[in-house]
Amino acid sequence: MAMRGWPLIKVLPVRTNLKFVKFSKAFGAFSALLVIASIIGCFYPGLNMGIDFRGGASMEVSKPAGQVIALDELRGAVADLGLGDVGVQGIARRGTDMNDGSTAIVRFQVPEGRDQSQVVRQVETAITEAVGEVTYSGVAVVGSKVSGELFTSGMLALGLAVVLMFAYIWFRFEPQFGFGAIAGLVHDVILVFGLIVIMRLEFSLNMVAAILTVIGYSMNDTVVVFDRLRENLRKYKTMPLREVIDLSINETLSRTIITGVTAIMVLAALAVFGGEALFGFSIALMAGIIIGTYSSVYVAAPIILLWGVKRGGAADDATPIKLGMASRP
Repeated sequence: MAMRGWPLIKVLPVRTNLKFVKFSKAFGAFSALLVIASIIGCFYPGLNMGIDFRGGASMEVSKPAGQVIALDELRGAVADLGLGDVGVQGIARRGTDMNDGSTAIVRFQVPEGRDQSQVVRQVETAITEAVGEVTYSGVAVVGSKVSGELFTSGMLALGLAVVLMFAYIWFRFEPQFGFGAIAGLVHDVILVFGLIVIMRLEFSLNMVAAILTVIGYSMNDTVVVFDRLRENLRKYKTMPLREVIDLSINETLSRTIITGVTAIMVLAALAVFGGEALFGFSIALMAGIIIGTYSSVYVAAPIILLWGVKRGGAADDATPIKLGMASRP
């Protein structure tokens, strides 16, 4: 007996006929305003740099197995010292894969002009007074030069990811598809940066990883739409380009919604139960999925409408279709 599908999926219509291209100019202008605002926000008030990019120190704090460290008290003790951003995260004990609550890692900033070893000793004293006798290990200090190099490396990683995605789309499809995909990717990355600024999320290496994941997800979503668009361009050779774009987006819409909602549900649980360390990461990913889905419809695809495409393969009519005007036989 064949298994029936998930009943809630039946809420989504099997076939839609939404006119996406009709509103592409309005949404394109809206996206341009958001992109400009996000770029301005990255410089003023600017990103809330984390310890990874501003410099600071980290140490591992542990108690004997079975004794739990109160993370809130630990965080409060270090925060009261006025050292800027403080990060506290429970981790697994060395040599084990289980987090029994007896080990945590503490990250904090070292103010400029202060002696690093003196600040570390001050933090250790405050922690001991707050949570009792603990063992300190893995103390590491990240200087401003190293943190600057990390920031540069993170930005280079984002730029390289965008370039490689462009090359992939260029060779798999056509140049205009590549420009559409890159426009969507740049749009997604900039808007995620804007969200980070607005919400004052800490920009750390975790956030760079989140943005790289957004790039991968957005590209995957765009490739699905482009694959269907390429198929329909070969199938409907006399249909106006704007109608082919609308048809292709409608045919992939249910898949896009189901995939996106499933991912957002998981990330929402991660944001709620993953603690402070994963909250910003989860929020950035959720926003990136929503923005990436939007850009596949209203940024990447409409650019193809402006550039035009060649219909079919070598044996097909190769007349470019410009601005949605089809060549009638």
